[in-house]
Formats: sequence, structure tokens, C-alpha cells
Amino acid sequence: MFDLKITGGTIVDGTGAPRFVADVAVQDGVIVAVGADLVGDATEVIDARGLIVTPGFVDIHTHYDGQATWDPVLDPSASHGVTTVVAGNCGVGFAPVRPQDHARLIELMEGVEDIPGTALHEGIQWEWETFPEYLDALGRREFSMDIAAFLPHAPLRLYVMGDRGEQNEDATAADIAAMAVHVRDAVAAGAVGLSTSRSLNHKTLDGALVPGTFASFDELAGLAQALTDAGGGLFEVVPTGETGDDEGMILGEVELMAAVSKATGVDVSFLMIQSRGAPNLWRMQLEVVVRANADGAHLTPQVSARPGGMLLGLSSYHGLMRRPTLRRLEESLSLEELAAELRKPEIKAAILAETDLAPDPRRQFEGLAENTPYLFSRMFPLGDPPEYEPTEECSIEGIAAATGKDPWEVMYDHLATGGWILGAFTNYAEASQDHLREMIDHADTVIGLSDGGAHAKMICDASMPTYLLTHWARDRSRGELLPLETVIRKQTAGTAAVVGLTDRGTIEVGKKADLNVIDFAGLHLHAPHSVDDLPAGGRRVLQRSTGYVATIVAGVVTRRNDTDTGARPGRLVRVTH
Repeated sequence: MFDLKITGGTIVDGTGAPRFVADVAVQDGVIVAVGADLVGDATEVIDARGLIVTPGFVDIHTHYDGQATWDPVLDPSASHGVTTVVAGNCGVGFAPVRPQDHARLIELMEGVEDIPGTALHEGIQWEWETFPEYLDALGRREFSMDIAAFLPHAPLRLYVMGDRGEQNEDATAADIAAMAVHVRDAVAAGAVGLSTSRSLNHKTLDGALVPGTFASFDELAGLAQALTDAGGGLFEVVPTGETGDDEGMILGEVELMAAVSKATGVDVSFLMIQSRGAPNLWRMQLEVVVRANADGAHLTPQVSARPGGMLLGLSSYHGLMRRPTLRRLEESLSLEELAAELRKPEIKAAILAETDLAPDPRRQFEGLAENTPYLFSRMFPLGDPPEYEPTEECSIEGIAAATGKDPWEVMYDHLATGGWILGAFTNYAEASQDHLREMIDHADTVIGLSDGGAHAKMICDASMPTYLLTHWARDRSRGELLPLETVIRKQTAGTAAVVGLTDRGTIEVGKKADLNVIDFAGLHLHAPHSVDDLPAGGRRVLQRSTGYVATIVAGVVTRRNDTDTGARPGRLVRVTH
């Protein structure tokens, strides 16, 4: 008697091997048999004829650090076949921390990841000081999926160095040695590894760059060596200028990471995108990666499955958000009421004629107003179903040229309907996703950058696993598709392996029974929508999908026909290196 048997499904097993039809049997949370016409009854049987069966998706780049302390569901990831998430990315998180620094870390997370500070203040249940104690706190909770975590560099620097660490002073040898102790303790407690940010775009609410932005080679190598000495772990880096066009700076960052890897033996993963200013720079980065890996480094770029940037809308951010009339209206009206007001001709005329209010440096993305005229060519009405590979004619600039309207009016009219605008500010320099196909298919890359739980009001890239299947393996019309086997491998075995989760990611006997049963032909990604369901009424964007017949974690069905079952078999994963 099995606990669960999935019968007659088309197995895409995560290894990249050709799909095949077979049954899958599960006992005690583990896959115990895979084969045609398996003999044996089961407590539950899922008929998967005409459906595909995949490993559960492993999302290695999320920011559920705070949300995991109050939310057992971990949406939006839960709605898109994800069965394991990794938090603590980009060098930011909530441990280690002294009680007097709680607010500082909340402001850091709010500034870098745009998670409402009010939600974090109300929602986080502080039960820890050290990082192992933070893992213990997660270990006392139950979730719809498994969660693992990086030790983040910024709070570690603040904890060890105090104000000097926060102000990005150079770490002394004693500082590095003290931080290394915490790194070794974190790995011993089950951390995935260490994450850091060197990005010039990652700032606190007060505009200061995050602790660790200018960490020296000695500091990076000292922390990496601590990972190696503790048995291993992934060193994740957001490189300097990752959205810029300074070729020397960005390629130098890759060389720096290669040097750290070769000096210490550490595995390094870094975020890689196509920038607007240098659309072919990513190819140069990959060339450096290939050469460095052949010379003894271990570099793995994390790439996205679709254009990045922002979802612009009335419930998010947009270029008109500093107009006085609009600011006054949104303070007292619901979104529906606001859209109705904006459709009045006299309101439209007033707003379009107004001068922006002065920017508030503590209000996220206030500078968008100044930059909007330069970005109209990469702003696209998203539509329903959402279109993430539109042509240039579909941009705000293209629509304005075709209709003879001012681009500001085109944007205004779309906002007033309550629609979303895709701000494709990264990974779309040439109004095509051809480069993403090459990035995804490259042997050295993995899928990352979903940012699940972060930028709550303006993105929902946690839906990328669904997009991988629908766009890249089925629907793409403006270029080549990718094999279904490839995209499944990239989101399962590939992501699991890079963070050391060797017990999942493939459908094989002995592997953890994290699985998806999917109506591939009927799988759909729907338009984003806003909800105000974070603590303290904080707003976030969610994005529904339909077509997930079942999502299974440790042999337990957590979602059935796109609906949460209430089962919470997910646990903290302590990675053993």
C-alpha cells in the first residue's frame, strides 16, 4: 500500500532526458517507484493521463525572510508549482541582529526590496539574535513548501562591525575573522551559504548603499574561505553595476568573483541580465565565466525567464504619481474610485497639465517621474493574458506615434482603465527575448531572479516558473521555443543542485516526493492583480495561474486544481554540505 500513486502521466523527470509515460509511487514522503503499470494500491491515486508530471520547482532567489515568520502559504510562489524556496538573497535579511537594530534591518529591507516597512514591523515575530537562532525559529513553523536560507552579508556586517559596517568602512582582519565565525556557525546550522550585494542600486530608505557594497577582496575571500572550511556552501553575489553599461566595471566584477572562487574553492553564483546601455555585455560575461570555470573557478550566473523591471499601475508606481491632483485623490479614494475619477475629462486635463511635486527621497521610486520620458519605448500595456514579448509598436511610444497622441496621454489613458504597464527596463534592450533563450539554454546558467516576496507592489516575477512552461515550451511566437525537458531541468535539478539540495529536483527513486501534476495544454498565466493583505494592510501584487492539477510536497497534496488545500508539510531545510 503506497501513500500516493500518480498513474499514467507523462513524466518530465528533471534530468533533461526525453519524457516518458509511467506511474510514480510515493511512500513516507519519498518516491519509491517509477515505472509503467506499477502494481500496488495507494491511499490516494491521481489519474495523470494526458497530463505532465514534473519535479516540484525550486526557486533559489526569494525574499520571504520576514514573510516566513507570519505566512505559512508563501504566495505568490505557492501558486506556481514551487515546492522549495531559498530566502536571504542579495545580502539582506533579518539575522544576525541585536534587538536595538530591528528597525535598521527593516529599513534596509524596505529600501532594497521594497517590502512595506509597516508590514514588516507588524508581521515579523522576532525570536532570534544569531542566524542559527533564526533558522531555529523557521524550524518551528510549518509551510505549504520547504524553505532554506542564505546568511546575508549586510546584517552580518552590522552585527559584527556596528556603525562602521553600516557605513561601509573597510573590514579589518579582526572584523573578517569575527564574521567568519558567524559564517561557519551558519553553515553548521544548515545555511545554503552566504549572499552579498555590491549593487549601486541597492540602498537603504535614507539613500545609503547597503553594508558590504564595497567589500574588499580580502573580506570576500575571508568569508568565502569560511564557507569552504565549514564544508561548503554557495556564495551568491549581486555584482556592482549589474544594470549599467560600464563594460570594464561589470567584467571586472566577474573576474573578481572568479578570483575569489579560485582562491578559496567556493562556488559563486551571480545575477546576470541584459542592460539597455550595453545589450551584448551579457555575452562577454558568459565568455569570462566559461574561461574562468575552465581555469578552476566555479561560477554560475543566475538568469531570468523574462524581461525585468516594473509593473506600472495605479496600485503600484508610475510616472504621474507626483502630480498634485492625483496625489490628493489617491489619499482618499479606493483604486476603483480613483480610476473612475481619472476618467473624467477635467481631471485628466488637470493632471496632465501639472508640474510634479518635489520628490520625497524616502518614497520608493519617486525618481520614475523624471525618467519616464526616456523610458516610454520600454513601457508596454501588459494586457490579459499578459504579453511579455511585445513589439516596439506596442510600447507607449509606439502607440503614441501611431495615434498622434502625446505619450503621457497614452500612459494616462491606460492607467485610468486600471490596466498594468510592463516597464521592461532590463532584459529587453532589443525588444526581443532571443537573448534570454540563449541565456536560459547556456550550460553554466540557472534560473533565478524571481524575487518572490520582494518589490511587493510592483512585480510578481515569482510567477516565472509558470511563464517558463507556457512561453518558452509552448506559446512563443516571435522566435524559437525551448524543449520542455530543458525548462523543467533548469527550474528543478539545476536550481536544486546549485544550492546543494541533492535530495530533490528529479523524479527518481529515493528522491523527495515534491511533484507537480500539470495540464500543460491548459496551463495559463493570468494578469496581475493587487491585494492589501500584508500585515498592517500592506499592498502586494499576485498573479494567478490555472492548470496545476496538483502540487505535492513530501508526498502531500498542498494545492489541488489551483487551490490551496490547507496542508502544511513544508519545513525548514537545513542544507548539509
